[in-house]
Amino acid sequence: MGNLGRAEVWDAYQDSRYGFATRRLPLVLADALIAAQAYQGRERERAHELMAMTYQGAAMVLTKVGETDLAWIAADRGLAAAQQSDNTAITGSLFRSVAHCLLSNGRFDAAVQLVSDAADYLRPGLREASPEFLSIYGTLFLAGSMAAARADDRSTTRDFLAEADQAAQRLGRDANHMWTAFGPTNVAIHRVATAAELGDMQVAVDLGPQVDTSGLPIERRTRHNLEVARALSAHNRMDDALSVILEAEQWAPEQVRSHYLARELVLTWVRNQRGRPSRTLAELADRLHVV
Repeated sequence: MGNLGRAEVWDAYQDSRYGFATRRLPLVLADALIAAQAYQGRERERAHELMAMTYQGAAMVLTKVGETDLAWIAADRGLAAAQQSDNTAITGSLFRSVAHCLLSNGRFDAAVQLVSDAADYLRPGLREASPEFLSIYGTLFLAGSMAAARADDRSTTRDFLAEADQAAQRLGRDANHMWTAFGPTNVAIHRVATAAELGDMQVAVDLGPQVDTSGLPIERRTRHNLEVARALSAHNRMDDALSVILEAEQWAPEQVRSHYLARELVLTWVRNQRGRPSRTLAELADRLHVV
């Protein structure tokens, strides 16, 4: 199974099929662990690469479904496996996973510090960087930009976005190396998301609808729609925001139903209605289990 199983989990993550991913994970992880113990030499390093990326896939999925403690364990084990693989790009990828876990546990300053330290570790590799390496490096700064924005640190948010943008320009196009969905469009998505986190809703509402996410994985497109809905809602454009969330729900029902942003927005709209909510809103609230 090995490579195929890992790819299956990551593809399911990017397609926002979390139920499928969580069902497959135990088998894929067991397979990776057995391989890491069975092989020697270069094959063993390769098995550790596979194991690290499988643990990272697990951490990403578990974070999405709200299992942040389990996600932390998976990211930690993944980083340990990555360090045994002797592959800098894989280790960089797992640093991003740990940063995401810190972020989802509210440890924003620690996530910012980790990204800075990981960047120092990766920077020597930039001289002869492959597209995979550039993608890992740039995506690490995108995770860092969200952490900095949530810590209300505008200058670090700006610096991290600039560093990610440089990597995206060097990469030259949107791609999905090592399941990063990295490129200029993902940087633009994070400009919108960080603006919203910092309370710059005018920036988010101006930039958000202009970003064409149609070439990106469903998980990224859906996440962006939720940010656009948040910005529209802040400008009292509830009907527009609702239609953006309904579009996202058509693409990725599991992601929308488990995401705190969708649930918060819908709950706020229901509570702020004078009289009964519209049928469309009431049905969405019911599907999200917020009423």
